[in-house]
Amino acid sequence: MNASDTNPGPDSDSAVKMLEAAIGQIKFARQYCLELLDHTPDELWFEMPDGLPTHIAWQVGHLTVSQYGLLMFRIRGRSPDDLALIPSRFRKAYSRSSTPSVETVKQPSAIELRERLGIVYERSLSELVKTAPETLLEPVDMPYAAYPNKLGAILFCPIHEHTHIGQIGLLRRALGLEPVR
Repeated sequence: MNASDTNPGPDSDSAVKMLEAAIGQIKFARQYCLELLDHTPDELWFEMPDGLPTHIAWQVGHLTVSQYGLLMFRIRGRSPDDLALIPSRFRKAYSRSSTPSVETVKQPSAIELRERLGIVYERSLSELVKTAPETLLEPVDMPYAAYPNKLGAILFCPIHEHTHIGQIGLLRRALGLEPVR
């Protein structure tokens, strides 16, 4: 028996309220992430400190790809504009199974990564406010949090971002930077 067998999930009215709360959490997570990035010099984004198999640039690229997947692709499907927003090469470089590279020549710059992160965030939020309440309860595959539906994918987004915020914080400390909070 899995969690979805014992927990049928919220009704439509509750789902709408949970969506509003999730949007607030998504905004808070992004504000915190940007605060860390604001205090991280661009020239350190591709450095992998000893013993850590990642860098800031990969974390930002990964957050961009995952936010697109959780809040846009899973909620409304692929749009023709998505191929320019998240091209295959970008998705392959920063997906869950990718390996961070220190080769900066083959990657977007810190400025470009941050721009794309912002564009996906803004478009994601605009998609969420247009989401029809009845679609929130449509099923999805993992990853999700709490419920195996579109609402669960949305709920997972700020949890996922906070996981990577923790990694960004650790990377910053390993790079010799002071904590922000």
